Amino acid sequence: MLELSLPMARLDMRKALLAVVTSLTLFVGVAPTVHAQARGLPDFTDLVDRADPAVVNIRTTSKAVARGPSGVPGAPGGQDPYELFRWFFGPDFNPPGGGGGGGGGGGQAPRTPRGQVPDSGEGQEVPRGVGSGFFISADGYALTNHHVVKDADDIYVTLTDRREFKAKVIGSDERTDVALIKIDATGLTPLKIGDPSVLRKGEWVVAIGSPFGLDSTVTAGIVSAKGRDTGDYLPFIQTDVAVNPGNSGGPLLNMRGEVVGINSQIISRSGGFMGISLSIPIDDAMRVVEQLRTTGRVTRGRIGVQISEVTKEVADAIGLGRTAGASVGMVEPGSPAEKAGIEPGDVVLKFNNKTIDRSSDLPRAVGETKPGSKATIQVWRRGATKDLTITVAELEDKTASAAGRGEEKEPAPAQKTNALGVVVSEVPAARKKELRIRGGVQVDAVDGAAARAGIKAGDILLALDNTEITGVSQFNGIVAKLEKGKVHGVLVRRDELTQWVPLRPAR
Repeated sequence: MLELSLPMARLDMRKALLAVVTSLTLFVGVAPTVHAQARGLPDFTDLVDRADPAVVNIRTTSKAVARGPSGVPGAPGGQDPYELFRWFFGPDFNPPGGGGGGGGGGGQAPRTPRGQVPDSGEGQEVPRGVGSGFFISADGYALTNHHVVKDADDIYVTLTDRREFKAKVIGSDERTDVALIKIDATGLTPLKIGDPSVLRKGEWVVAIGSPFGLDSTVTAGIVSAKGRDTGDYLPFIQTDVAVNPGNSGGPLLNMRGEVVGINSQIISRSGGFMGISLSIPIDDAMRVVEQLRTTGRVTRGRIGVQISEVTKEVADAIGLGRTAGASVGMVEPGSPAEKAGIEPGDVVLKFNNKTIDRSSDLPRAVGETKPGSKATIQVWRRGATKDLTITVAELEDKTASAAGRGEEKEPAPAQKTNALGVVVSEVPAARKKELRIRGGVQVDAVDGAAARAGIKAGDILLALDNTEITGVSQFNGIVAKLEKGKVHGVLVRRDELTQWVPLRPAR
């Protein structure tokens, strides 16, 4: 029994060893997979090492009257005027020129003891704001936001090696929120310019900047959306990268370390980061920079129209077939648009062969066109497309004044309204001449569908769907034949503004 059991014991031991070896093999075989997954996660370290020296901290100051420790404006009771800034930015906040250590040097800003209240006198520097920027050339040209340097008397740029320089503004553009500044230095590290058009939703991106004055801070996330339209001049890159006050003007980088955007705005209910950050596409910014560097200002085209979005109801009513284009609400007298034959109520579908999907696409396309050049413009009018040639003018660098509202006529409740909810009369010849219109009818009273749509007494109705209105009897005849319950588009003129309004006749 003993002799027979020994081989059995050896066999059992061999099985046990084999099981252990198999288990170890399986375990070791899993390990590379785990490491492979770990290697698949983004590693930003090399990217940051290359890009970090190109990113700078920007602080701005303004000149203000200082009255000394006992009467500093905004510092009652002799309170240190910089205490509020330390509370916001942290205990290490330095007043203008403040901070320990480090002497001056070529172009560097002067320093004063930390926390020292400026001496009494006129024109003392007081802190105005902080932001970020990045070099685009080795000889000191840097980009930041217009709102970072706006109204600043002095701009100080701090490098990652702690050198500080005074900067000058080469040019700044409020419409795109882009500013070009320069410091007197050479041998700097510029960032490589990338191509935002190849960015994809879900792609990893990195921001470097100075949130709350904390310089050289790195945050990361993904591209949430492209071409995000917020009503501003440019479409934005939307990300979930943590961006906070002080990050403005810093770069948004792709995984190759190329700058693809300038961090500009956040959408927030609290004032701090809530997961939605907006960056200016770098290709749009560089077009602005080219002009700023050459002339110090940006020249844009204009054609002289006011526009609005085309709603689905209006698109269906006028036979457009899709929600697209820019609806012309007003044509300025003597403008390029008027000379080209554009009319209120037209829907602009293309400009220089660029498709206008949203109304905001039109000012961008026109703005990029050189003033004085000719362009083609395609409009939708009365159920068909029409191609026009227009000579683009220069957009003046000022905000046009808005036209005031005219007096509204009291409604006439004794008259019965039609299926659209309006009572109309002929437009006086003098008013036609004043408004530069050929036909239309004047609204005397409103109720029902028209009242709910916002039409008021005194408005002028110029077209119904794709039919131009020539007079009262013609208008009422068309209304009487309208299909009840179906949405129809009415072209309404109020003062200087013309707009399509969707109306559903009473059943």
